[in-house]
Amino acid sequence: TGPCLVGATAHKSQDNPQGEANLQLWDLQTGACIKAFYQKKVMGWCPSWADDESVTVRNVNNELHFFENNNFETIANKLHLQKVSEFALSPGSQPSKVAVYVPGSKGAPSFVRLYQYPNFGGPTSALANKSFFKADKVAMLWNKKATAVLVTASTEVDKTGASYYGEQTLHYVATNGESAVVQLPKNGPIYDVSWNPNSSEFCVVYGFMPAKATVFNHKCESVFDFGTGPRNAAFYSPQGHILVLAGFGNLRGQMEVWDVKKYKQVSKPQAEDTTHFSWCADGEHIVTSTCSPRLRVSNGYKIWHYTGTVLYKHETPSNKELWEVLWQPFPTGAFPEKPVKYQASPSELGSTEAKPAQAYRPPALRNKPQTASSKLHEEEPPQNMKPGAAGEKQVSKAALKNQKKREAKKAAKQVHQSSPDEAPPPVADSAPASHVTSSCGDPETDKKIKNLKKKLKAIDELKEQQAAGKVMQKNQVIKQCSSA
Repeated sequence: TGPCLVGATAHKSQDNPQGEANLQLWDLQTGACIKAFYQKKVMGWCPSWADDESVTVRNVNNELHFFENNNFETIANKLHLQKVSEFALSPGSQPSKVAVYVPGSKGAPSFVRLYQYPNFGGPTSALANKSFFKADKVAMLWNKKATAVLVTASTEVDKTGASYYGEQTLHYVATNGESAVVQLPKNGPIYDVSWNPNSSEFCVVYGFMPAKATVFNHKCESVFDFGTGPRNAAFYSPQGHILVLAGFGNLRGQMEVWDVKKYKQVSKPQAEDTTHFSWCADGEHIVTSTCSPRLRVSNGYKIWHYTGTVLYKHETPSNKELWEVLWQPFPTGAFPEKPVKYQASPSELGSTEAKPAQAYRPPALRNKPQTASSKLHEEEPPQNMKPGAAGEKQVSKAALKNQKKREAKKAAKQVHQSSPDEAPPPVADSAPASHVTSSCGDPETDKKIKNLKKKLKAIDELKEQQAAGKVMQKNQVIKQCSSA
């Protein structure tokens, strides 16, 4: 219902050296041009509106210009920051907040600051500030409640040579002043960052392929690790109760549908050649499409139920192109959350459950059992499927050693408390004498007894050598005398 944008190249001439106003704002209801601006920079040219369109922001050189109620004749407020390059306006209701990014220069770090509109005056007006190095550009993502921003900082070149695509780091900045670096346990690029609509958790897909996916809380602590797999995107349902991890683009379109509350996998369908994915507002259905110009062949779309079944399929004729697929919009909260189903929804088209692909094996290894060394990638399972995850508590080596000591002392105490008339347990005759060892239950005492027996054995050997007529050295004679 608000203005629409039209951008064009500014043509300059001798009569008009400044050129024409190439950024035009049009009213969709009346069809009239509201305002035209001169826009010179290609990057960061697009204005941004608040959800209720009460505030509009535009980046002009070293300033952010704020307009109110679509009145573009008067600048309501200005935020001046030297070399400000990017900004992100918060979603949700008023008061609006804005995150601004200023790149570093001459050894100074880059920084992101959060402000609440219209409080821009004074050095303490910023809600939060986060400085960091290694940033040529950033992507800033607000959560739904506008309480925190995730900043993905990227460099064009990875100086370590580990990645062709540069280096990325993820930073967390909250409006209460807290900030942190999100520690990602696997090296490699950050493919996608997605906030849960509840604004208290976010999912990150990262690391060299096969990529890891992890859910973090607002303290940047790991909540759940999905292990590794062929994925590069994460999509939360509008209600935040289901998460889809997907591998699109140069991957084969595998999707993993997870129940976020139980962290249990619901389905694992596959949508090949997908260029677009989006949730329906009801949190039950998904659309995947193949659109031009990303792919000019096999255009079409599919509507899925999250349990993995295809409910509807449309194929575009070969002589036509499909450009875009969108769901009908609904107000937030129009569809309440429903319990997650695990049984596949009935459909005539069935499901496209991804079949496990067999990795290529050279002819020399095809008739041999598969070993860990013959695998191209070691895939890591989700944390609830790892050994020891089902109710078993992982303990450290020191704790395990102390536990064994306590068990040994307890066993020794039980032996001492037993009656003297009680017969000792029978010893198997087949066991060699060298394998039979005595133990009192205390590891330290057992160690001393073992050393003492070793010394006595050495003394017996020396006595045998002396009886055979061998001349003993002085220290050997002293050793025999001490034993006597």
